[in-house]
Amino acid sequence: MSIFQMLEKKTNVLPEKYRNMPTEELEGRVRAVKAALGSKLFIPGHHYQKDEIIQFADATGDSLQLAQLSEKNKEAEHIVFCGVHFMAETADILTTKEQKVYLPDMRAGCSMADMADIYQTERAWKKLTDKFGDTILPLTYVNSTAAIKSFVGENGGATVTSSNAEEMVRWAFEQKERILFLPDQHLGRNTAHNLGVGLDEMAVWNPITDELEFDGPAEKVKVLLWKGHCSVHENFTVKNIEDVRSKWPEMKILVHPECSREVVALSDMNGSTSYIIKVIENAEPRSAWAIGTEMNLVNRLVQNHPDKHIISLNPHMCPCLTMNRIDLPHLVWCLETIAEGEEHNVIEVDDKTAKFANLALGRMLELS
Repeated sequence: MSIFQMLEKKTNVLPEKYRNMPTEELEGRVRAVKAALGSKLFIPGHHYQKDEIIQFADATGDSLQLAQLSEKNKEAEHIVFCGVHFMAETADILTTKEQKVYLPDMRAGCSMADMADIYQTERAWKKLTDKFGDTILPLTYVNSTAAIKSFVGENGGATVTSSNAEEMVRWAFEQKERILFLPDQHLGRNTAHNLGVGLDEMAVWNPITDELEFDGPAEKVKVLLWKGHCSVHENFTVKNIEDVRSKWPEMKILVHPECSREVVALSDMNGSTSYIIKVIENAEPRSAWAIGTEMNLVNRLVQNHPDKHIISLNPHMCPCLTMNRIDLPHLVWCLETIAEGEEHNVIEVDDKTAKFANLALGRMLELS
């Protein structure tokens, strides 16, 4: 189900009383509902959430990790997913029909996931298979809609995370001559490059023009990259790196592989969100780090590691705006409607979509 369908299904206008409620009262109401529902309620919170939400999370982590924790939590009847819509969809796919997954604010989408819709993907698949024949295996980053995961699963492919992308791309090349990597071109490019695929062997599919962007002979193409990106990580630039190198020559630069190829190539280290957290946790005291990832997480790392010099690689960076739509007023509204026995902002993935999306997720989980 797309975010637009979800918005049509349920209104998302926050009642005025929550908008003007003091923070102390909002926090007290969250605690009251948590106490009343006990183990029937589970609140997963993504690493990129604000501290006002993370303080109430029963678990923090990345999107797939939180969906898997939701799956394992059989006691929870209500899973209030503090993340964005594709994450809540994955949790709904993995949990039972008796469990309900909620998104506190239906506007909490993901610009990257929305850069590949199912209609664009089906059109692209027809054109690409007409051109390349049965030589392509589709892979999708977990940062994609349930419909895209389902498409990939139905066509023999799998999901990937930023932690296991290399492993999954290796597997894909054992199945077919080429891969289609959705929806983040940067993670796809960085991963394939790490595995020895030349940049001149990668083409970009533009879903707006329905055209393949590639100058060389078609038979040379090994990787077809969907023209999508993370609006946060694309804002880290080569100029940011040059500025840090000039001002703090001793500082290590650590970035997420959703950054551009040029930024990743010039950084000292790159890896998933969990990798970034572990690197900082294990770093020597008084070490210096410029981190290229979402600002809420960077700020939390600064707070948790006062013995280290940590800055954002981009000093003008802002948090993920769609993720930040999950705030205390929306969380309280969602929790209180659950406590009152209402269904509000429920995320539901239809059975057929869930079946094939589960195939894509299952192939990944079996291998990694």
